[in-house]
Amino acid sequence: MRIRHAGDAMLLVELEQVIDPVVNQRAIELGRLLRARDVPGVRDIVPGYCSLGIHFDPLRTDLVALERAIREDASVAGRVVSLPEPVVHEIPVVYGGAVGPDLQAVADFAGCSPAEVIERHAAVTYRVYMLGFVPGFAYLGRVNASIAAPRRRVPRDVVPAGSLGIAGEQTGVYPAATPGGWQIIGRTSVVMFDAARTPASLLAPGDLVHFVPR
Repeated sequence: MRIRHAGDAMLLVELEQVIDPVVNQRAIELGRLLRARDVPGVRDIVPGYCSLGIHFDPLRTDLVALERAIREDASVAGRVVSLPEPVVHEIPVVYGGAVGPDLQAVADFAGCSPAEVIERHAAVTYRVYMLGFVPGFAYLGRVNASIAAPRRRVPRDVVPAGSLGIAGEQTGVYPAATPGGWQIIGRTSVVMFDAARTPASLLAPGDLVHFVPR
């Protein structure tokens, strides 16, 4: 475990640099333990694949005490060797056609039919590794390697909300209309993020997601 200063208002806690569910769970657990401390000046705690971002007010935060708390809680989180019972979400998706304009491109990449892309994508139960990019955007993994097409060379100016994309071994649903470069293979009507809802994001790190073709 390493603590790095990322500017004057954020600490980055780095765990083992691998994409692994147990390491990811340690990052999530470390975030939970630190939130429970309610350290003065800490504004936000954001788990990543194998790291934790801690945003703080430099005028209110005792950095020495914060780093000591991180090391204490990291020793506890580091003992995580298995995964807790997850929350599982089933998300219906319409694949291909006008709402999945890159399905054929992914099929060409994989050397298979669009129907086989759909079958392989929907066969996996994905883990939510982290939220980022925009509120409610969940990075899910891992995509079947045979259909793990890279990002588009030229991103789109606007990707509609609900669009389901692939970028290498990651997949995810755009919660809002934004620019984006992922390969869009379908769309869901499920609302992924709603600021008026509690919690606002449908998905949380550590959850599991199964996409159901419609």
